[in-house]
Amino acid sequence: MPKRVDHAERRTEIAEALVRAAGRLGLHAVGMRDVAAEAGVSLRLVQYYFESKEKLLLFGLRHLAERFAQRVAARVRAAGADPGARAVIEALLAAALPVDAESRTFHHLYTSYAVLAVTDEALAAQPFIKDPDSAEDTVAGLLRQAAEQGRLRPGVDPRAAAAGLLAMSAGLGTGVLVGQRSAESATGVLAHHLDLIFLPSGADAV
Repeated sequence: MPKRVDHAERRTEIAEALVRAAGRLGLHAVGMRDVAAEAGVSLRLVQYYFESKEKLLLFGLRHLAERFAQRVAARVRAAGADPGARAVIEALLAAALPVDAESRTFHHLYTSYAVLAVTDEALAAQPFIKDPDSAEDTVAGLLRQAAEQGRLRPGVDPRAAAAGLLAMSAGLGTGVLVGQRSAESATGVLAHHLDLIFLPSGADAV
């Protein structure tokens, strides 16, 4: 009896191969042949599951984003049963800093995707480009929750603060990736700006 093929598992295996190959070669340079070789399968099989490089890239990047979400969730769980808005935001921002192999690959490929999307209309038109908006909505929601609890400093705009924190995290991550600053320095900068947004523990908004 022929072995049943788990197509979802096979697609995930190919996506993992894309992440590994692109991490070495760069997203702009990796091709479907490179991914096939990395996965140990035929080019024809990769083409069976993904009709074009754009579709392969998008699936692989969504897979990478799912892994990032799992990384954030693990950090939030480690913060305790009821960590609070600041701890959750810190977990999200810290998880994006390229401090180990997985987070370096995520930041490298995510940044590469953004650069490619500037000149590739097929990539720019895909839903993946909307993921940063989702992250901003999440952080803004946490900040609004903190404001309702009297945990934010007076005058803080949750939406503007969320956009600023995420942009800062992305920029700091690039700085760490290229060796401009250390991960400790980047974490310190984020903590400083969170101190400008949140009141100290035990303090009340005036």
